[in-house]
Amino acid sequence: MYYFASDTHLGHGEQTKSRERERMFVEWLESVSHDAKEIFLLGDIFDFWYEYKRVVPKGFIRTLSTLATLSERGIKIHFFAGNHDMWLGNYLTEECGVIVHTSAEIVTLGNKRVYLAHGDEIYAKYLCGAKIINAIFRCSWVRWLFSRIVHPDLALKFGHWWSGHSRKSKAIAAEFLGEDDFMIREARKITKEKNIDYFIFGHNHCAEDYSAEGIRALFLGHWLGEEPVYAVLNEEGKLELKKVKA
Repeated sequence: MYYFASDTHLGHGEQTKSRERERMFVEWLESVSHDAKEIFLLGDIFDFWYEYKRVVPKGFIRTLSTLATLSERGIKIHFFAGNHDMWLGNYLTEECGVIVHTSAEIVTLGNKRVYLAHGDEIYAKYLCGAKIINAIFRCSWVRWLFSRIVHPDLALKFGHWWSGHSRKSKAIAAEFLGEDDFMIREARKITKEKNIDYFIFGHNHCAEDYSAEGIRALFLGHWLGEEPVYAVLNEEGKLELKKVKA
């Protein structure tokens, strides 16, 4: 079995609610581990993550220890960098055994070819503002300069402020736009050149199972509400969204 989740935004909001969200996420990881071959985390697992050479954000010990334990048990865990946690170094790989991806990937799972992406880089292709911000934040020399000028305490304070400001500027849950969604547009372009059975996306905070004209795309929603979802692909190649049990 292959499992997929995204947009847990650990660290977002009031501490008690964030801790409860982390508890639910850890319990989900443990519950799927009994038959998981691989687990794919498609970005924004952390509401903000900035990793220095010798400093990582405080907290998330339950999540990090669970990822390390599952990795040591032989379960492959893939972490796709999202727009909230793109500033990854080697910590998750070296300490937790996680396989980090910094861009979209096409993988073969069982007999299915699956396109996996957080999705912010797709939005950046269509929205000028997002394209500029994405280019700045992903620029290696900007990150290098930031790491050497800004103290970690200030960097994390700024990061959480920026994340909170971004979240307040829009609704937590987004309305699915169907054919007008940028990721559906991109999926249509990709299928003209490549044979893809399934697309799985995060980022846009709507839980949706879309199927039309040869495209099957799942959107993984978010964990900021009361009914988070995840996706599962079984050995027979059946893909579906499921609700996380509280």
